[in-house]
Amino acid sequence: MNRPRAIFDRQLIRLRLARAARQEAEEFLLARAAEELSERLATIKRQFQSVLDAGTPSPLVATELVERLHPPLLVRMAPLACLAGPASLLRIVGDEEALPFAPARFDLAVSALALHNANDLPGALIQLHRVLKPDGLFLGCLLGGRSLHELRTALAAAESDIFGGMSPRVAPFADVRDMGGLLQRAGFALPVADSEPLTIRYDDMFALMRDIRAMGATNALEARERKPVTKSFFQRAARIYAERFAQADGRIPATFEMIFLSGWAPHESQQKPLAPGSAKVRLADVLKTKPLPED
Repeated sequence: MNRPRAIFDRQLIRLRLARAARQEAEEFLLARAAEELSERLATIKRQFQSVLDAGTPSPLVATELVERLHPPLLVRMAPLACLAGPASLLRIVGDEEALPFAPARFDLAVSALALHNANDLPGALIQLHRVLKPDGLFLGCLLGGRSLHELRTALAAAESDIFGGMSPRVAPFADVRDMGGLLQRAGFALPVADSEPLTIRYDDMFALMRDIRAMGATNALEARERKPVTKSFFQRAARIYAERFAQADGRIPATFEMIFLSGWAPHESQQKPLAPGSAKVRLADVLKTKPLPED
């Protein structure tokens, strides 16, 4: 079977995450993801015995899961070795594109801000489904297609002005409209995908780029331009960003679209859609309209 064409340089991503970890950058996106995933778990009345944190770049989410769920087993599979987090964590280094677990091993799998860097997102979702027990739950968070659209616009316009063309500088993110279908294709029952835009304001584009670098999220596309870029290029992009997007006080917005996913490993106890033709009440009766005559 042919492997999907590589979109991301996964080794480069790990190197940049390692640099970010050494600098102990503020994890505001992960903190928001952890908070939202925790709130969603709070609505589910179930005791999860075996939990997997798959690929989340820091122990922040795993720590939240330990404190909320107190599971007998919580495995944190991360791209980098890390001793931080609760002592009860079982830590392994691994890749969410190649999960090293037996089928039906966990009854909860969580992944935060990792899957948008997968070269094979459908394949990663299939593997997450595979490691869940029947009626096991998957919760995920990844960046969506509207993320950093202001920065993409400014960089593309500057490159077109200066070089007469464009190269890929910001990762192609998933569209929330497609994610429910991808969950269903991966085998999940009751799939749900919804998005939450988060807007952060900065003094200028360079402050935004410092945050992106601190998070280890700079350009890791395989097709990225490898030649050094001049300072004048970024100055031109910063002017375009300010001209097109600056707010009344002169600060610029940066949008991060956070897509939240949920899906269940199928089980006979789950609610299922009614078979076609099994309805007891006609739609025409509910709407108080006359049905169309048959041909």
